[in-house]
Amino acid sequence: MQNFVLMGCGRIAQRYAQILAEKKVNGGSIIALCDTDEERARKLGQKYSLPWYTDAHEMMSEMKDKVDVIAILTESGLHAKHTLEMAQYGKHIVVEKPMALRLEDADAMIHACDQAEVKLFVVKQNRLNYPVIKMREALENGRFGKIVMGTVRVRWCRPQTYYDQDSWRGTWAMDGGVFANQASHHVDLLEWMLGEPISVYAKSRTALVDIEVEDTGVAVITFASGAIGVIEATNATRPKDLEGSISILGETGTVEIGGFAVNEMKVWNFETPEEGDEDVLTRYKTNPPDVYGFGHISYLEHVVNCIEQGSPSLVDGLEGRKSLELINAIYESIETGREVKMRFQPKRCRLGG
Repeated sequence: MQNFVLMGCGRIAQRYAQILAEKKVNGGSIIALCDTDEERARKLGQKYSLPWYTDAHEMMSEMKDKVDVIAILTESGLHAKHTLEMAQYGKHIVVEKPMALRLEDADAMIHACDQAEVKLFVVKQNRLNYPVIKMREALENGRFGKIVMGTVRVRWCRPQTYYDQDSWRGTWAMDGGVFANQASHHVDLLEWMLGEPISVYAKSRTALVDIEVEDTGVAVITFASGAIGVIEATNATRPKDLEGSISILGETGTVEIGGFAVNEMKVWNFETPEEGDEDVLTRYKTNPPDVYGFGHISYLEHVVNCIEQGSPSLVDGLEGRKSLELINAIYESIETGREVKMRFQPKRCRLGG
């Protein structure tokens, strides 16, 4: 059994606490949590009858011998700081998306966990959605042939009340906009499917809310394979969430996954049919209860298995850094108004600043 503690008791921590406390994660349990906001820590701790703290170091001092995994669920802009602080305790670390806001912070996190000889898991739970697994399987089996285009769409609703919940939301220093926050999973999926990006051109605007960052944007990516990628991302869908989707178009096949959490197989067409194709649209159609989908349970079980079996992580620090670099390049392009080549040093990207 791998014992988890949570650092941060905000919106996403509610999900972690629920699935771990209700024993939905095979081999995983929750033994404590903390947040600098005393009321928030107390309420979540009492809800699940867990020890709660307002200081992570105090929590680790008292619970260290029982802890196997620390989940960093704090504000995006603090993920790096808290990972660096917690690595010293020699416990494996799970960090929510995005792993950091700045590339140098991501590099420091990877180095710190390597030095402490602990695993760093970056949460990209949508990779474990059943339709996504099926799409990846078709890709690895060469069923698409030459990839022509990949597109992700995030058409969600985040009204002003969402940003007003916490002062850090919608800021450059602590959050980033729709690209860095809500669309980060979808950026990861597009890159995971299409491979190495070599350039990006992006535009954005703040359409419907009063925040520092963008709520709407588009990006066009050129991949090393020659494929073109398109990211359409907005939090300005009204009055409610519409979709979180990905599609791949190849010379011998087309697949589209829709739903509001990349959860529903919409299109599964290939020139050369294979056994089981006729059942894909019905077998891979699920309706998750919220935008988090079902993936967190599978992802945390993956974490447990990696630790207990010593196997590599699906998304370690180096893998998590890839989508962060692309997101930084998107913001660099927005600021400069130019196409940005990858393997760059951010100069005008405001994310994390």
